[in-house]
Amino acid sequence: MAQLVPPHNSEEIKPLLLPEAERAEERKRAGKLRKIPLDSRAVSDILMLAMGAYTPLDGFMRHDDWRGSCLDMKLTNGVFWPIPITLPADKDLADGIHAEEEITLVDSESGEILAVMEVHEKYSIDKKLEAEHVYRTADSKHPGVAKVLGQGDVNLAGPVMVLSEGEYPAKYPDLYIRPARSRAMFLEKGWSNVAAFQTRNPMHRSHEHLVKIAVEVSDGVFIHQVLGKLKAGDIPADVRIRAIQAMIDNYFRRDTVIQAGYPIEMRYAGPREALLHALIRQNFGCSHLIVGRDHAGIGDYYGPFDSHHIFDQLWDGALLTKPLKIGVTFYCRKCYGMATAKTCPHDPQYHISISGTQQREMLSTNADIPPEFSRPEVVAILKKYYTGLRSTGYDPTS
Repeated sequence: MAQLVPPHNSEEIKPLLLPEAERAEERKRAGKLRKIPLDSRAVSDILMLAMGAYTPLDGFMRHDDWRGSCLDMKLTNGVFWPIPITLPADKDLADGIHAEEEITLVDSESGEILAVMEVHEKYSIDKKLEAEHVYRTADSKHPGVAKVLGQGDVNLAGPVMVLSEGEYPAKYPDLYIRPARSRAMFLEKGWSNVAAFQTRNPMHRSHEHLVKIAVEVSDGVFIHQVLGKLKAGDIPADVRIRAIQAMIDNYFRRDTVIQAGYPIEMRYAGPREALLHALIRQNFGCSHLIVGRDHAGIGDYYGPFDSHHIFDQLWDGALLTKPLKIGVTFYCRKCYGMATAKTCPHDPQYHISISGTQQREMLSTNADIPPEFSRPEVVAILKKYYTGLRSTGYDPTS
């Protein structure tokens, strides 16, 4: 019988979403409490807590857990946690909140009540310390660092009771797969050795090659894409979903992969975020995470294989989900196929390097995308999206 990797430091998944039968009454009570508006990152963290993806956390971190996560990737109880999960608030708003008070957490964009939180602690942080340890830079041009430097001056900490998962379950009913369901799906298929593939882009040939390598050495692959907020210029989730499905339908054997999505917001923290992605996938039941070149990075802030090396720095038992480390992938004109530096003996002049950034640039300028770069069924979907952008007067190259 298939056995999955257990949840992170827990015997079972711990979703914080209140059972549906109890939500209506709690929403009435929440409407009478002090309301705290949440930015997109905090909303994403609430949804991750709701589904149990952040097991074993029960809410937002206290000061000592924040500091331990930043400095040592450990909570005060010794549990491995590589990126702090905190709830910032403006000082003027936080000053009026007293210890043990219950507050209502509200999506600042939609106004929807998302959760009730019991405040156990209020504290200020050294934002530069968090930036330098988690992101390895204090450069405000880094989008994750900019978020930290621009957040409120006080963090609120305490357990959370979630009352809503927002629009995601209705918007992506077949794709929004919670950890409890993914685990059940893997067991139904007889999978125990499951590799996860993280993506925020439509899959090009390099992505396809990474996943097919993983298919060869595992029972199946969980293609797990970002549904949360992305950076400007990224291709929206609904287009990406269709493009990925076109690749699955045309270029993968049936029942070797599952396409799914989850509501995380990217922090672009490179190596630290690769560790968080592996921790999250452990909760989803995955034994491995595919870690390619520059995983969760942005610009030149991280070396191409820093996200490989950081897994080697963990202590025994820190994390059960292991990295499936794969080097730079490319199309070799002499091999007539996809390859890596480990498998291809030919000179780099024969190599066609492939990246999501290059693909977006070609699409934005309406350039032809060769089949060595991306599958024609995928290109057709993406070109239709970019043509639609131009028809509205929007310039995709801006």
